[in-house]
Formats: sequence, structure tokens, C-alpha cells
Amino acid sequence: MAGIRIDKWLWTMRICKTRSIGTDLCKKGHVMVGGVAVKPAFIVTEGLTVQVKAPPVIYSYRIQQISNNRLGAKEIPAYMMDITPADQLALLKAVREANQAYRDPGTGRPTKKERRDLDDFYDTTFYNSDEE
Repeated sequence: MAGIRIDKWLWTMRICKTRSIGTDLCKKGHVMVGGVAVKPAFIVTEGLTVQVKAPPVIYSYRIQQISNNRLGAKEIPAYMMDITPADQLALLKAVREANQAYRDPGTGRPTKKERRDLDDFYDTTFYNSDEE
């Protein structure tokens, strides 16, 4: 097989959920081959290295084989190799940990306990009394 469009390759390798998302990534300049942003119609072949920007990380993949059909997750390692540098993965881990540690108590959705406390605080029997 000679090659396929890069937007279709992103979809077949499960990097993107849909082919149109892969097309959008290419149009926005988030997909690169050899450090140069490529258009969705760029033809990829075996042996190329593709970089995908997903801030704050740039993932790198080496194409080993080409497939026209979307593959199952277990089949992916036979078709591409993830060669993302360890420093990029460490950066991703640091950002995730920072985001978890940053959440202040009381922000975001209430927990079950907080919801029960709110329900008790706003007891509807006080507002729906028949004494008027």
C-alpha cells in the first residue's frame, strides 16, 4: 500500500475520534511531519514520523504499517510506535498533578454530602407553610 491521507491516518490510529476532527487538527497546524505543519490531504507512508500538538504536549508517532480501516486499540502497536520523548510525558504528568492540587474546596460541583447539606439548609417546608 502506497499511503493514505493524514487525516484518515489519525482516525484509523485512534488519535482522533472522527476524521473531521483530524482534518481540523491539520488545518489548525497541530499536525506536523518533519517539523512542518501539513494539510489534511498530505499522504503518509511507512517510516514517517508524525507529531501531534495537544497542548501542553507534542506527541510523536512513527508509522510502521498503513491501514485503511479503523483499528482496534489492541492492534495499534503493530501499525505505529509511540516515540513521544519522556520529558513531554513528564510535562503532561506535572500539569495533571498541578490541576488536581489547585482545586479549592467548595469549588466545582458539590459532593453528595454537600448536596445533602444544601438540601437540609434550603428545607422546602419553611417556604411552603400553609399559614398565611
